[in-house]
Amino acid sequence: MSWEPDRLDDQRKLTDGDPSGMLRAVAASAAQVRASYRGAREADLAQVTRDGRPRAIVVAGMGGSGIAGDILNAVCGHGVPLPIVTVRSYQLPGWVGATDLVVAVSCSGKTEETLAVAMEAVRRGCRLLVLAAADSPLHAVARQAGAPFVPVNTGGQPRAAVWALSIPLVVAAAELGLVQADDEVFETVAKRLEDVAHQCRPTSESFINPGKSLAMELAETVPMIWGTSPPAAVAAYRWASQLNENGKYPAVWGEIPEVNHNQVVAFDGPLAQRDIFSDEAGRSLRLFMLRDVEEHPQVARRREASVRMAEDRGVPVTQIVAEGLHPLERLATLIELGDYATTYLALGYGIDPTPVSAITELKARISQ
Repeated sequence: MSWEPDRLDDQRKLTDGDPSGMLRAVAASAAQVRASYRGAREADLAQVTRDGRPRAIVVAGMGGSGIAGDILNAVCGHGVPLPIVTVRSYQLPGWVGATDLVVAVSCSGKTEETLAVAMEAVRRGCRLLVLAAADSPLHAVARQAGAPFVPVNTGGQPRAAVWALSIPLVVAAAELGLVQADDEVFETVAKRLEDVAHQCRPTSESFINPGKSLAMELAETVPMIWGTSPPAAVAAYRWASQLNENGKYPAVWGEIPEVNHNQVVAFDGPLAQRDIFSDEAGRSLRLFMLRDVEEHPQVARRREASVRMAEDRGVPVTQIVAEGLHPLERLATLIELGDYATTYLALGYGIDPTPVSAITELKARISQ
């Protein structure tokens, strides 16, 4: 597979290369926010809030579903008066008990790890909230436990349902008084997503399309994606995961200051060096800095120093600044741009962004 940037401005190749409509799914993010917000408001969440705040919130989910817990934690922020933990495994931590809220999130409602955690939560007497496809095994667990259930109706790949899976959690957190998020906040987020979708639409040419331009900067590099705040770090993780699944492409992600204690050393390694006399350009590092308007002062200093160090060593740097006032709004702008860029990256390589055949094969192998 070779990188051919001209594919990005060829409408026929974009259409033929994306038969399952990943670009359409990304463009529908704003509608997904509005629909999932309405669905969460219509769902009976009284059982979640009736007994007051839980001791902790544990979000169980894998892949594109598990990131909902990370989004919730980042949006609630450091001031939240209880821990918000994401569990990506078959078991709940030993400390989780009846005073805690477990949220089971699965787009299909069939994810074996999440099913195992939900059933364990019921056995322990935890409060339970379920987000999943209707009439799925996870929905059955919710019915049997008498737990509130929010249906997920997007279909397709779980990674394309990030807002359907995340928005209801933010609504529940707002009901618990953990974050300020009213109708206006969710509508502002939807409008931000619409703005990004308009800028990144397939008919917009590469030189003015930020999604396509970013794909060209990602191509033929080993991307290191760093966030400068908890929301930006979640976006960095999302970018790396989308590069893996959409682009079938490797990536490294992290958050300042932690990356300054390990990943920064790669600036002195073999992938940071470029052989200007080589006939073929090898893949080398490129730093993508996802910046937030709310940064710890020391993080801002570390960011500036990290960028200078990269540039001093010839490592290219791309900086993306989040837009908006509310943390959910800022996070949404970063995630949406990354979703477009990774989809365009796949199409530029002639790769269908939707299938995840390696995951399907792995599931088949372990089921034998």
